[in-house]
Amino acid sequence: MKDVSVIISGFGGQGALFAGILLCHAAVVEGKHTTWFPSYGAEMRGGAVNCCVNISDKEIPSPVVDTVDVVIALNDASQKKFENKVKKGGFMILNSSLSHIPTTRNDISYIKLPLNDLAQKLLQPAFINVMALGAFIEKTSALKLESVIESMKEMSKTVSAKKAALLPNNIESLNFGAELIRNQAVVV
Repeated sequence: MKDVSVIISGFGGQGALFAGILLCHAAVVEGKHTTWFPSYGAEMRGGAVNCCVNISDKEIPSPVVDTVDVVIALNDASQKKFENKVKKGGFMILNSSLSHIPTTRNDISYIKLPLNDLAQKLLQPAFINVMALGAFIEKTSALKLESVIESMKEMSKTVSAKKAALLPNNIESLNFGAELIRNQAVVV
């Protein structure tokens, strides 16, 4: 595996930070080195949040990076803020349900997924973060989906029973996101 860095960004409640933590846990399951660097807005709820995750086969000297391979933008504010952070040749996964602004670069790829719309069809609106994570993993092959599922199962043992009961929905959403990339119908 090559090293991969990703920024996952959205507003509070979209699960951007959880998706980053899940990536890190899965990296550890596979014996990789990883860092997670979160950033929170000043608001109590609904403010901007993001995290940067680095995954590597070797030690990572710093969690702070200037540019990343991938940005997962769960809303238009995230697209606007992080579009210029993607390395040339990298890509952005855009939640096209909430991001309608034009893309600005021709040296990166864009994967537009109507995550909120798709989640409504699955009757799982809270799982857009995990869908995006499935798409990221399928596109990059940075980790195995099985490692993320194993991490979900382990993490479900340490949360409330209400959250643990969401494990099947999370697994379904992860696989659904990966399937979107396998179908290649949404790459721009």
